[in-house]
Amino acid sequence: MTADSDFVVRFFFEALDIRGAFARLGDSWRSLLAGRGYDDAVRDLLGELTATAVLIGDNLKQPGRLTFQLQGSGQVRLLVVDCTAALRLRGMAEAAPGLAPASLRALLGDGRLSLILQNDAAREPWQSLVPLAGDSIAAVFEHYLAQSEQQPARLWLAADGQSACGLFLQKLPGADARDADGWARVCGLAATASATEMRELAPADLLGRLFAEEDVRLYAPKPVAYDCPEDAEKVRAMLRALGRHEVESILAEQGEVVVRDEMCNREYRFGAGDLDTLFPPVPAAARTLH
Repeated sequence: MTADSDFVVRFFFEALDIRGAFARLGDSWRSLLAGRGYDDAVRDLLGELTATAVLIGDNLKQPGRLTFQLQGSGQVRLLVVDCTAALRLRGMAEAAPGLAPASLRALLGDGRLSLILQNDAAREPWQSLVPLAGDSIAAVFEHYLAQSEQQPARLWLAADGQSACGLFLQKLPGADARDADGWARVCGLAATASATEMRELAPADLLGRLFAEEDVRLYAPKPVAYDCPEDAEKVRAMLRALGRHEVESILAEQGEVVVRDEMCNREYRFGAGDLDTLFPPVPAAARTLH
């Protein structure tokens, strides 16, 4: 595994009953950003959310898709990232142009965090909605995890135009009995990680530098990839559901039908020449009345 590869790797403090994970996204993050033109402030927030989604998505116990949404009333209206159990991700942001770096609260205003889990085993998606608590992506999810899992958690995040990284720690129920000072100690050590180190060091080197005096078990890394495939047939099915008359009306008014897939940053265009493909003529024999 190279320093630039896209991965999440778990680790465990053998003597402390504390678990952790480290994620770094390079190619997948740059693919998600391609053609978006986000301001740096929006890009970095989305990168931090993407790294968080991978860290949490890595804990999915069955096939499914976990969607993270931060919705706000400010200049940043929406941050959304999907991550599957196979660590395939996609995401997007909706924001006003020309934003300068600021706290999450300043950019989103009043908002909420939504987590939606979809899998084949459940008839309805599981959903959790909570108010935003904190002025950063890390603070929001630390609060959410402490409330939902009843165990303290810490996050350190770093994102720019080249990479998105996240370091995660969670205190397990037996931690205080193992070492009353262990949680405070490893959190203090983790907080010394610089953004440059998170972007450049291999996991073993990063954890070795941060926790040199601790007994850390490092597990095998799992690959992460951007995945937002083209799905023209789904769009065609939507147009067929509208009906030929409605599609012809749009063509007459606008000259073409344009369907925008914001999540994947892709447009599907249909012209008059596509009508017979969308709505094949019914054979004369099939129109015969009996």
